[in-house]
Amino acid sequence: MKSILVIVFSFIIGIGEDFPDANEILKKVDENLISKNRITESKMVIYGRRNSRTVTSKGYSEGDTKSFTEYLSPEREKGTKMLKLEDRLWIYSPSTDRTIQLSGHMLRQSVMGSDLSYEDMMEDRELTDIYDAKVIGEEEIEGRKVWILELTAKVEDVSYETRKSWIDQERFVPLKEELYAKSGQLLKRISLSEVEKLEGRWFPKKMNYKDMLKDGKGTDFIIEKIEFDAVIPDYIFTKASLKK
Repeated sequence: MKSILVIVFSFIIGIGEDFPDANEILKKVDENLISKNRITESKMVIYGRRNSRTVTSKGYSEGDTKSFTEYLSPEREKGTKMLKLEDRLWIYSPSTDRTIQLSGHMLRQSVMGSDLSYEDMMEDRELTDIYDAKVIGEEEIEGRKVWILELTAKVEDVSYETRKSWIDQERFVPLKEELYAKSGQLLKRISLSEVEKLEGRWFPKKMNYKDMLKDGKGTDFIIEKIEFDAVIPDYIFTKASLKK
């Protein structure tokens, strides 16, 4: 009987050893996705019930505390600018020539009718800083083996209390994510694709965000050009830049 228990216990341990350390996986994901600063040219394709519209922008970010975005098209959105400093967000509208500050629940509002919220746009912290992780399984997504990670928030100021992330076992980028509220309700699903090696790191250039509380096909966020560790002038991250 004792020998049987030893065999069973050894088998259980063996299964556990098949899974790598979840926090090490998350660290490698951060190394791919996070940079000291970046300059990005992107577009959002926002799918409506009858048609879609495309919004283009250029963005600058420094660490996880500063970011600046200027919208370039369509004409009615052109010149709209957003500035994030720490946990504060200002938006400048050229049509009214006014700057407003968003805070609290207002940050959960949709950005230009898309499936992304202002919170989604602002969150740029390393995953290892805000979540504890554990591997709960493995699957295949479009022929690629992935680890399934369950992430649980370890800080208070986080948009999503838990999330599930399907991480490419070879390239260490997420191919799918599910974002949950504290109640356990699924809020958003993200599909990531067009993974390319850029400046020595793997990076997904296309992300489809789907707000699970809304109908529709979601919003495609597509990166057309990105420069990591770029030199960005200090004046970009000032309130004065909103009206330039």
